[in-house]
Formats: sequence, structure tokens, C-alpha cells
Amino acid sequence: MTHTRPLAAEFIGTFWLVFGGCGSAVLAAAFPEVGIGLAGVSLAFGLSVLVMAYAIGHISGCHLNPAVSVGLAAAGRFHWADVLPYAAVQVSGAIVASSALYVIASSNPTFSLASGFAANGYAAHSPGGYSLAAGLLAEIILTTIFIIVILGSTDERAPHGFAPIAIGLSLAGIHLMGIPITNVSVNPARSTGPAVMGAGAVVDVLGGAHCGRDCWSARVQLDGASAGGGAGRDEGSADRGLKAVYVAAATSA
Repeated sequence: MTHTRPLAAEFIGTFWLVFGGCGSAVLAAAFPEVGIGLAGVSLAFGLSVLVMAYAIGHISGCHLNPAVSVGLAAAGRFHWADVLPYAAVQVSGAIVASSALYVIASSNPTFSLASGFAANGYAAHSPGGYSLAAGLLAEIILTTIFIIVILGSTDERAPHGFAPIAIGLSLAGIHLMGIPITNVSVNPARSTGPAVMGAGAVVDVLGGAHCGRDCWSARVQLDGASAGGGAGRDEGSADRGLKAVYVAAATSA
């Protein structure tokens, strides 16, 4: 049974991931003369996850991502009954973060949603003009690798205390490669927040129906999560969720 405290932690953590990561893309990436660019945005996403893993990992496991929750459940390290409550607060946190970011960004007279608002997409909505097929393949592969990194770095046989660093760096690396293709997400909540504010209906985003920009991404990422969770499944570590790993690391330090 999921309690209020872990759900609140997931809401706050996902809020920070989207506000910090997407905020860096919307507000700072192309800032005149001192913009942080692709590398800076990638680092912002990675650091957002890294710091939250240390801050709330012992409370909720710091999933911040429905794909992570699904992948952990597929690997036998998270209860399936808790996936939906986690996903609900993760998506809510992403939408609230995107709303706050929109309020801030729209106060600038040069701001326009036509610039994309850090939303994911393909074809005309892909930064590099990549096709739907390329976007699908990239998101599946990158989500799968991300889940494998999470499962491996949080295994009880891995060095304790270093998992947040491995996870954060892997997310930064994923963004370095994936931003030109789809604005990369590997996270259905992160895809949903900007999509709700920028373009497309939330039902389309979550359902994977035929639409123009982000609608396909959530289903693709969950497919990648299931693949990663299945590949990393270890019957001997059943029910050893991320929260237990972070708690064990803290007590052994």
C-alpha cells in the first residue's frame, strides 16, 4: 500500500525534474551570448535527478518517471499495485511544473509556444527533423538502457551510495544524444507536462493515439521500460526497491 509521504516526495521530485530540466531548455538554452545550449540542458536534467535521488530516494525511491515505476515492477522490485498511484502524482507534478514554467516564460514579450516549450516530437516538431520511426526507435532504446542502468546501479551487489551519480550521468548522456532526435524524454510524465501546456490533448499524450507532437511518446517509453525491466529481472532481489537501496546506502555510510 502506498502512503502519502512517498507520493508527496514523487510529486515534488517530478516537479523539480520538469521545472529544472525543461526550464533550462525554455529559459536558458538560447539565452543571448551566455546560453547553456544542448550540453547545459542535458546536464540540467541529469543533475535534477541526481540531487533528488539523494534528497528523496530514502522516502519514495525517487522514480520521478512512470517508465521507471513500470520497469521496476517488471523486474520484481516494485509492487504493481503502487505503479498507478506513483504515475498519477508524477504526471501531476510534471503538469504543475509546466504550468509554473509557462507563467514565468510567458512574462517575456518574445516568448511563443510555437518554439515548442521543450515538448517532444518528430518530423516538424523534431529539433533535427527526424522521422516518427527514428523517434520511436530512439525512445525505446534510450528508455531501455536507462532502466537497465537504474536496475544495475541499485542492485545490492553494486557499490553503495553511487547509484544517483550513475543514474544522473546516464540521463545527461541520454539527453546529449536524444535532444536532436525528439527533444528526448524517456519519461511519460515529462512528455505530458509540456504537451498539456504547449500542444495536444492530455488524452492523446497518454493514450498514444494518432496526433501531431508528443502523443506517441508515453506508450513508447513504457514499452522500453518493460523491456529494460525484463532484461534486468533478478528473482533474488525481488521487492528490493529503490527506497530500500537508498536507505541501506545511508545506514552503511
